[in-house]
Amino acid sequence: MESVFAPWRIEWVERETKNPDTDCVFCSFRDADTDRENRVVARSDHAFVLLNNYPYNPGHVMVIPHDHTGAYGDLDDETLLSHARLKQRALDALGEALDPDGFNAGLNLGGKAAGGSIDDHLHTHVVPRWDGDTNFMPVTGDTKVIVEAIDRTYGHLHDGFAAAEHVVDPGDADAGDAVELNFDV
Repeated sequence: MESVFAPWRIEWVERETKNPDTDCVFCSFRDADTDRENRVVARSDHAFVLLNNYPYNPGHVMVIPHDHTGAYGDLDDETLLSHARLKQRALDALGEALDPDGFNAGLNLGGKAAGGSIDDHLHTHVVPRWDGDTNFMPVTGDTKVIVEAIDRTYGHLHDGFAAAEHVVDPGDADAGDAVELNFDV
């Protein structure tokens, strides 16, 4: 396999990720106050949106409920609604920021058999797609090309979320503050 050099990712690799109270990376991100560093772009009372550090395409996000569970049936009604509404806002923000032709969205439930690498804290992937976004590189070169740096995508998405409905605090992307949304409003 060929190597693609991405030296800007070293900051992500070397960051402090562990919350001493949990082994779950999603729970650590939920509890941290370093949103931009952790790529958390938006939050609600029951869920948050995280840019995937290993994206399939630019803008690949995960919508993650605060509750630490791998079972969808464990989520209460408030969490289900907040998670669904935050997925709506993610689709809107991605549409505004990146103008994709479509989306793939879904959950990996059931561990490795379902294709997920984190099976004990459910999350929904939302992946923007463009007509013609497949090319020869993955097929012949065993290499996926991501055309935009994650930090740049973060800024675009932050702006998209800040312009959405239900914003109670638009945050400051440069200061590292996620957009805060409240669906009870």
